[in-house]
Amino acid sequence: MHKVILIDDEPLARQLVRTLLKPYGEIEIVAECNDGFEGFKAIQQYQPNLVFLDVQMPRVNGFEMLELLEDTPSVIFTTAFDEYALKAFEAHAMDYLLKPITRERFDKAMQKWLKHAEVNQKTQMQNLVQEKVYEGYQHRVVVKDQGMIRIIPAHDIFYIEASDDYVKIFTHSGNYLKKSTLSHIENSLDPKQFVRVHRSYLIPVAQLLRIEPYEKDSHVALLHCGAKVSVSKSGMSKLKELLGW
Repeated sequence: MHKVILIDDEPLARQLVRTLLKPYGEIEIVAECNDGFEGFKAIQQYQPNLVFLDVQMPRVNGFEMLELLEDTPSVIFTTAFDEYALKAFEAHAMDYLLKPITRERFDKAMQKWLKHAEVNQKTQMQNLVQEKVYEGYQHRVVVKDQGMIRIIPAHDIFYIEASDDYVKIFTHSGNYLKKSTLSHIENSLDPKQFVRVHRSYLIPVAQLLRIEPYEKDSHVALLHCGAKVSVSKSGMSKLKELLGW
């Protein structure tokens, strides 16, 4: 028996998927969720084999939810927005169903997944959250904090530091670790507001107080929060270009 979770903020959309799944006797729907926050908790609890996931949802969207998961089940996207499709496929999504979903298209996606499930019941999709699979830039960062989900608005960030396989996010309310690369965080935030000043540091332009010379071809940025971060030669060039110095 394959465990399935439906995550969509539209009850009628979940009902349609539920109806389309009825012919598949080997499928058990173990949970239905209205948003990514509920979906995250349900996936942690039930460890499903397959998730039908909407993209645009309140509180925590589909891609943000996937970032929170350490072991990601197979995912079939169900959404009314076709602009996410190409990069979702590039990131090895199992399939991408555009609403309104037809029986023919749904069955094609299910046969694809069932064939895959014969080889591997739990597909790893870590590459999904390493790709920029959404349009535009994020105005927040989602982290897990002692088992809870915390949403950090971009304007609350003092600076972000690379820390091995994680990044450390410094804010006015405390410091938080997130399993991600600094490059991924950099690509998700507005480059007009955040600058990679060093291979280990990403800072909001609004936090910049002043820059002081440090060593040959390097500087130190003093931030309004009181912190000092290293600025490399290339980082200095980025700042000059952005600020028009």
